[in-house]
Amino acid sequence: MSIEKILVANRGEIALRAIRTIKEMGKQAIAVYSQADKEALYLDYADASICIGKDRSDQSYLNIPAIISAAEVSECDAIFPGYGFLSENQDFVEICKYHGIKFIGPDVGVMELMSDKSKAKDVMKKAGVPVIPGSEGALNSAEEAKELANEMGYPVIIKASAGGGGRGMRKIESEDEVENAFLAASSEALSAFGDGTMYMEKFIENPRHVEVQVLADSHGNVVHLGERDCSLQRRHQKLIEESPALVLSEKKRKELHDAAVKAAEYIKYENAGTFEFLVDKNGDFYFMEMNTRLQVEHPVSEMVSGIDIIEWMIRIAEGEKLFSQDSIDLKGHSIECRITAEDPVTFIPSPGKITKWIPSGGRNVRIDSHAYEGYVVPQYYDSMIGKLIVWGENRDRAIAKMREALREFRVEGIKTVIDFHSAMMDNPDFQTNNFDTNYLS
Repeated sequence: MSIEKILVANRGEIALRAIRTIKEMGKQAIAVYSQADKEALYLDYADASICIGKDRSDQSYLNIPAIISAAEVSECDAIFPGYGFLSENQDFVEICKYHGIKFIGPDVGVMELMSDKSKAKDVMKKAGVPVIPGSEGALNSAEEAKELANEMGYPVIIKASAGGGGRGMRKIESEDEVENAFLAASSEALSAFGDGTMYMEKFIENPRHVEVQVLADSHGNVVHLGERDCSLQRRHQKLIEESPALVLSEKKRKELHDAAVKAAEYIKYENAGTFEFLVDKNGDFYFMEMNTRLQVEHPVSEMVSGIDIIEWMIRIAEGEKLFSQDSIDLKGHSIECRITAEDPVTFIPSPGKITKWIPSGGRNVRIDSHAYEGYVVPQYYDSMIGKLIVWGENRDRAIAKMREALREFRVEGIKTVIDFHSAMMDNPDFQTNNFDTNYLS
């Protein structure tokens, strides 16, 4: 299948990121926008742009009829979903298929399989991938949760089967906490995701969050682009990501890569995806979940591999065969800092007009951002206004390069987390790789 015109069903930095690659490939890019994004600069870079609704996401970027209509009116062959919004919406994938529009991502069957974390865990066990000890599927009641927790031993953690971003999740230290935690987490999950189903896992003390980027084609070929360490988080939201993960020995690194490739082959995955693992203090890893879409932090994998992941998502959607694993040369170290319009201390969102925007520059410094001087950061969407990514020969050089890039990055008119990231680059624990997912909690 030849794809000539692609509708980018997203906004912000990822929309600009996708438009660049689409245009480089000699294809046409169609942008969509809400009324709040009508002044977005990247709209000028697309071949055409179409307004799909009002400011709020549910009236625009989550408005499936409007997006499908935009694709049909502009005669698009395919839709690139990016991340967030409709990127993992199974109904949207089916509707695209019904209208003869190629969804650039996995098919709905594997998306459904991996979307329920308790089911995904069962599948990974069958694939021979290590999983965290826990419930066999969903929990039916708080009493069942209590019995299992007493059997496994505390601490445990209960999670929403349809969850993400830390919502519908509670750590439980003792038996008397189980009932309240179960009911509160289930209620939160029902409100956030429309599904209050819960499952339980043994809580891994002081874990690292390490994920593997894979690409898989329609011919059964799977490759990995190395791993990313995403352990520096605040309230389960990633702030800094890097590749490779130096917490792993070479032996464990190879085992992790092999497990991710084996898992993708087992579920017959197609397109780009990420397998996320928790790594304990012994270096043993356990499957946590799979993201059946592009990840925010994909640039660090691109920096160490030299491979444009979005380009290969499109080429895979066209039916092209992947390159071999042996042809991939993972080199150096890359770090990404998420730049959000938030207070660097409280992390309270700071929408408003950017009065000064002087981005960093230099060798092996990359900025993925849709912001500019005069741009008004809307209050309706995620507060991320860009990503600063660097590459160095090793981790120490990458940290040094990021420190200077952050020092050069000037933003005024709104608050940003640049100062937070600068402090982290000078933090002795970060510099010595001495942290885990709870470091900033």
